[in-house]
Amino acid sequence: MFRQRTLWPSRTRAYSALVDEDPPQHEPQKATPSGREPLPPATPLADPVATREMLAAIVESSDDAIISKDLDGTITSWNRAAERIFGYTAEEAIGRPITMLLPHDRLPEEARILATLVRGERIDHFETERITKSGRRIPISLSVSPIKDQSGRVIGGAKIARDISLRRQLERQREQDLAQEQHGRSLAEAANRAKDAFLAMVSHELRSPLSPILSWTRMLRMKALDEAKSERALETIERSARAQAKLIDDLLDISRIVAGKLRLEVRSVDLASVIEQAVEVARPAADAKQIRLQIVLDTETGPVSGDAARLQQVVWNLLSNAIKFTPKSGRVQITLERVNSHVEIAISDTGQGIPAEFLPRLFERFQQGQSGTTRAPGGLGLGLAIVRHIVELHGGTVFAESAGEGQGATFTVKLPRTIFMRTAGEPERRHPTLDPLPERADLPSLDNLRVLVVDDEPDSNEVVSTVLAAAGAEVRVAASAADGLEQLQQWTPHIIVSDIGMPHEDGFMFLAKLRALPGETARIPAVALTAYATTNDRVRIFSAGFKAHVVKPIDPVELVVVVANIAGLHGQR
Repeated sequence: MFRQRTLWPSRTRAYSALVDEDPPQHEPQKATPSGREPLPPATPLADPVATREMLAAIVESSDDAIISKDLDGTITSWNRAAERIFGYTAEEAIGRPITMLLPHDRLPEEARILATLVRGERIDHFETERITKSGRRIPISLSVSPIKDQSGRVIGGAKIARDISLRRQLERQREQDLAQEQHGRSLAEAANRAKDAFLAMVSHELRSPLSPILSWTRMLRMKALDEAKSERALETIERSARAQAKLIDDLLDISRIVAGKLRLEVRSVDLASVIEQAVEVARPAADAKQIRLQIVLDTETGPVSGDAARLQQVVWNLLSNAIKFTPKSGRVQITLERVNSHVEIAISDTGQGIPAEFLPRLFERFQQGQSGTTRAPGGLGLGLAIVRHIVELHGGTVFAESAGEGQGATFTVKLPRTIFMRTAGEPERRHPTLDPLPERADLPSLDNLRVLVVDDEPDSNEVVSTVLAAAGAEVRVAASAADGLEQLQQWTPHIIVSDIGMPHEDGFMFLAKLRALPGETARIPAVALTAYATTNDRVRIFSAGFKAHVVKPIDPVELVVVVANIAGLHGQR
């Protein structure tokens, strides 16, 4: 049955339920009680044969594949859309099992579909896959209805299959677009967070050396120091000023790099001499930590074309980083050798190493292995980004290797022997200025007041303790949160002045542990001393329980007034 393509007699019999073969005779019209004209009689149904042919034509013109089958799963009808979607002609499909369209892994679906039809139930919009004549798998949406004879017995099924390949393709494209948009948003949010963290870090690192400079200068102008202290103050001012100048130079270098205006004065350069000069600059820092410097230089590498000052900056940055992250009594090795057509400078250390997940971001701006108030080494994290840009301007490459944390690290710079680049001139360098400070101010008296100062920066500890001692306070200093807690077991101060940004345990952790101590010690008022000075920082500081907040660089008068005020409020005067 269902072998005819034109009129499809079997299919038209299936449609016969829609048409009355013997239309009822209509009775003559009668007047209604209301006297109104009666409605005209219903129009008799069209000729059943014509109706069947019209329905068959509708099936043939459908965009969806319309297929019928018997309860054995044998195909009994097949419209033109089925030919287009699956590739089989009606002659090829009718009489064959419907399972020829099912992928091997989808064969169990047919048994479930037939069982549903036998129960007289429908299947609506079932999304699955079928195979075309060419072997291509296509996604389809399938609806199946039972076919019943005049007695209501299920004799087969009619299915409508819609090719949803385009819809699936659009869905996949939409998902890809959404994933790309989410990825782009995540990158933008991460960059924004990194920028905010970097700006906070810049504020902290610039204020930290500025604090002892301004404080010692103020004390010198007030003539509150003896000769020995004055000499110490001048040494601290010079050291802090040099540190701040280095930070500012790094910021200016990054600005020039971003603008493409980092200037190179290219000439023939002897790398051995450059390395030796950089080592001499870094040697005092290495000696202070008892770090052994090993230098292995191949003097036959020959000259390279480059900027001697910038190349020395590269070596010094890598060398100072190695010294900074190498523990006391460690080792740092610098080697220079010629490899084929390029020259290699390698600086290796026995320091704390680099986590594998951070290696790909090591030379990026606004990236640091540690961040926040528990960062151990100082700095802006710009040194390696500057190194990469300078090396690339010389036509070279730089990369880092590390076996992991605690396994040390090796930085390798590769430079060609002849390539060099020129860039546009550098912009005007402008230095920040400060408003003049008052010539002199009288310090409030802090006689008989005990103050514990907790800060990991020795210069900051010294200047703060000197300011408070000059006002009459009895001062003790602690170099870390742990040191401060240990001193509290032996000595009870009236006031605690604590820095926020400290390694391992910051000021918030210190205050939390202080408040957990037994007795009166837990109620000692604390003043926050920090270079983190944003609104969010202040909110967090006061929420943590600090009674006041003094921003670095400190003003000696402000610090003494704040301490005196807090002490007076707590009856310690």
